[in-house]
Amino acid sequence: MTTWTIRDFHAHDVEGILQLWQALREEDVEPVYDLSEVLASCEKDHAVVALHGEEIVGAAVGRAAHDQGWIVFLATLPAFRGKGIGTLLLAAVEKRMAAHGLNKLSALMPDTATRFEAFSSRGFVVKKNLRYFERKIPVQRAELGAMDELGGRLLPRDLWDRVAGMSAEKELLERRLVLPLAKSELAEEFGVVPPRAVVLFGPPGTGKTTFAKAIASRLEWPFVEVFPSRLAGDPGGLAGALRQTFLDIAELEHAVVFIDEVEEIASQRSGEPPSPMQGVTNELLKIIPAFRDQPGRILVCATNFIRSLDSAFLRHGRFDYVIPIGLPDAQARAAMWQRFIPAAVAGQIDVHTLVEASAGFSPADIEFAARSASQRALEKAVYDDDSVTKRSGPETADYLETVAETKATVSDAVAADFLEDIAALART
Repeated sequence: MTTWTIRDFHAHDVEGILQLWQALREEDVEPVYDLSEVLASCEKDHAVVALHGEEIVGAAVGRAAHDQGWIVFLATLPAFRGKGIGTLLLAAVEKRMAAHGLNKLSALMPDTATRFEAFSSRGFVVKKNLRYFERKIPVQRAELGAMDELGGRLLPRDLWDRVAGMSAEKELLERRLVLPLAKSELAEEFGVVPPRAVVLFGPPGTGKTTFAKAIASRLEWPFVEVFPSRLAGDPGGLAGALRQTFLDIAELEHAVVFIDEVEEIASQRSGEPPSPMQGVTNELLKIIPAFRDQPGRILVCATNFIRSLDSAFLRHGRFDYVIPIGLPDAQARAAMWQRFIPAAVAGQIDVHTLVEASAGFSPADIEFAARSASQRALEKAVYDDDSVTKRSGPETADYLETVAETKATVSDAVAADFLEDIAALART
């Protein structure tokens, strides 16, 4: 007569769990929970195994939180099915979870599984009209401490979509950066090496920082901004603090690392004797090749003055792309205006006129003018006693007034220099 026994999971039972897992996979049954989750619950939560002699022929793994319990894993070897082992395993693991005061015990099973007798024997019922949703969380628990120490954060997932206009720049960044990083295995098949470092350059206020954050949002990677000015006060000096920061970043599985105004620490080296800042530039030049050897991360540097960067900093082998971010075209300006115009008056505003009036404006200029117009309209509605009709928001005239009063950040001379920089230094 065939007999078996059920006992608690022991550390040396891992091989038996792996055998059960593999048996399911060989039957084209994809378990709901990853193997790493099952093994983690075996060690930290509740798990029992069924033994035939010394061989593990079945296992049940459960997890409890508050008054809700979940069956994370239930499996028996094919030769031992139909003998009631599954039912006994469920009863055993439920008994060990009873101390949590559960009022509900649930299980998720792949729709390819056909053996539900163990669950029905224990009183489980199939819930109709339910769908199982799953999403991978990009940052693992072990990384949270390191990310917090670095001041990193996960940005909203819709930030990329919220970048108004700038469609040409977005498409370029999507194709060159996001695509090979997000689909690294496919990129490898095509012989594409994912980018490791890029420079965004352009006049002030054109959205370089916004694009860096949008890349992190699009990839769902932690965004870590490095502030050289804050590191300068470190007892070990700026160069040493910079080196340690990048060593800490190496603890993260993924990261978009951003350095704004990078010309402050990577300007042209000259003079005798070398200045202290030249030592910082030398350190950064050493850091970047080491950073490039680490997959799953990208360095984004931004500068308003690309001509001031050290020539060795921009060379091939350090930065994959040198991408210009310029002033928005008419289509982009229209999208930006529409973003800031209140919905209540959107149909009453002559956006085309605003687009023409704001030629040469940066995104920051448009935002300033739009918000100023809203403020001005609010003040008129509250304090203008001569107003015959009650206003529901700003009017086209309000926007045109603030546009006329807003001084463009980018002068004609700066815009001309930017075009020269594109011709001389851009690498897309």
